[in-house]
Formats: sequence, structure tokens, C-alpha cells
Amino acid sequence: MTPRFAVIGVVASDLAASLAFYRRLGLVFPDGAEDQPHVEAELPGGLILALDNEKTIRSFHAGWRPPAGGGRVGLAFRCGSPAEVDAVYEDLVGAGYHGELKPWDAFWGQRYATVHDPDGNGVDLFAPLSAGSDQLA
Repeated sequence: MTPRFAVIGVVASDLAASLAFYRRLGLVFPDGAEDQPHVEAELPGGLILALDNEKTIRSFHAGWRPPAGGGRVGLAFRCGSPAEVDAVYEDLVGAGYHGELKPWDAFWGQRYATVHDPDGNGVDLFAPLSAGSDQLA
């Protein structure tokens, strides 16, 4: 399986303010989302917009800091298996791209890794660890 573009992730410094903004643009988030560390809205065509607060990001990437300018948007590509996450990560790093987070088994049930594109934007690679753990389907 070729990795497929699946998620647009935004790190929000004020999740409630971000939810209000995106809701004004017509996206649907669950009631009470303002109190959650991670929320998702399905976009046309099946893509997902995911919003995470900064505390959530720091929970698995202690060294993460907000960028001085823009750059709070991350892309995520779904892989066909945990092994494919590892292989795609190694291929990109081997080609000279910066590996930000080596593949790891995330507490939310996915194999996960982060590389940087040529401009330094984070691009996540993920796959469910088991059939029942695919939160970002």
C-alpha cells in the first residue's frame, strides 16, 4: 500500500478559539470538544482536520516548542501497517530528510513517526497497531 494523505493537524494554543473559528467555516466538531485535548472533524472527500492543544503534543514530544512565526499545521500520511511506517521513515531519512521522531508505538494505538519536509514542516506517518485501534480512519 502506498501511504495516503489522511489528516491535516493543527496545534492550537487556544483550542476553544480554534474550534469557534473552524465551526464558523462550517466544520462539525462534537459538543464539548472545547474540553478535549484532541478533536477531529471530517472534511469533504474523507480527509480529517485534527486539532490538538499544546499540552497534548508535549505529552509525547517533550521538546516541542511553538514556532516563532507560522507553522502550526502538520500533515499526516496513513501507512498500510506498522512495518510500513518504519520503512517509509527509514527511506525518507536515508534520502536526507530530517527525522524528528523515530517510529514508536503511541499510547493511542498507532505506530507513529515524524519527519520534516524540505521547509521544516512536520509530516507524520502512522498506522494502526491493531484493527480496533484506528482512531484516524
